[in-house]
Amino acid sequence: MIRSVDIERDCLLAELAGHFGDGPVLDAMRRVPRERFVPDRLRHLAYCNVPLSIGYGQTISQPFMVAKAAEGLQLRGDEKVLEVGAGSGYQAAILSELLPFGAVVSVERIPQLAELARHNLACVGVANVKIDTAGATLGHPQCGPYDAILVSAAAPCVPNALLDQLTFAGRLVIPIGDRASQTLTRVRRVAAGFNTENLGNCRYVPLLGDGGWTD
Repeated sequence: MIRSVDIERDCLLAELAGHFGDGPVLDAMRRVPRERFVPDRLRHLAYCNVPLSIGYGQTISQPFMVAKAAEGLQLRGDEKVLEVGAGSGYQAAILSELLPFGAVVSVERIPQLAELARHNLACVGVANVKIDTAGATLGHPQCGPYDAILVSAAAPCVPNALLDQLTFAGRLVIPIGDRASQTLTRVRRVAAGFNTENLGNCRYVPLLGDGGWTD
């Protein structure tokens, strides 16, 4: 017997609630239909707690990591947030739900995925997310500074280019490590410089180009 999408979603959210509690992030994930952000051939897996291929060597992140990264930003709801690595638009849609009085700027280095993200977000009615194709400089300094920055790809170290785009008390959440495994890291801008926190182990696709790997 094939279970309905609603049952699959509720089972996933119940699993995630055991880690995060039933707060704003899970409410956002309840409202955003993940099946609209995965390829048609994988929609039956949309509510499995695993990453899924979206083409071009990229993935839509595991729901656990989507929730963990969103929690790590510590959003109030009125901030300007930068996402590096739009993918198919799912993480941006979750951030949008957490920012009823804020906005998301999301950059994607692969033009086809940037267009896919725009299409997916429009289809689910998201209006406060701007998707741009990434330029030569990491991030999107023209629209900054940002209260929070989320990087959905792994870097070998914290990029100074992103730290420069943070407001005072701004938070950067980014996977740091090698290509095989990383630590989800939160960096907060404070008067004395930057405070760094370890949010746990993770595994993301590599950040390529400025601030990441060359290939």
